[in-house]
Amino acid sequence: MILSERLRFIREQKNLTQGDIEERTGLKRSYVSRLEHGRTIPSLATLEKFAQALEVPLYHFFYDGKEPPKAAALPQAVQATDGDHWGLDGESARYVHRLGMLLGRISETDRKMLVHFASQLIRRKKA
Repeated sequence: MILSERLRFIREQKNLTQGDIEERTGLKRSYVSRLEHGRTIPSLATLEKFAQALEVPLYHFFYDGKEPPKAAALPQAVQATDGDHWGLDGESARYVHRLGMLLGRISETDRKMLVHFASQLIRRKKA
């Protein structure tokens, strides 16, 4: 189902009007209408407002199942052999935290250059 149709379907299923959504979210009724007719693409912040107004988890807008989708496992490349998920726990988490602190101190141009450089290294490794 298309996102715009899903928004309207869930709203109608809960017997809410576009005016109710306007009151609950602060979004104009005309904007809600444009979203529901697929004339505009909502931001993540807007979808979060809709989810709160409709009292549903955000994933309901994208997923048909009754249960939440299972989270994907981290790729093997970021998992250590000792079971430590790289960057989430232990020494690797401290490294990621320190890297984040340092990256916050450099300019946006330099951060973009570092990302570009890292992507070039990954391409070379794959080849």
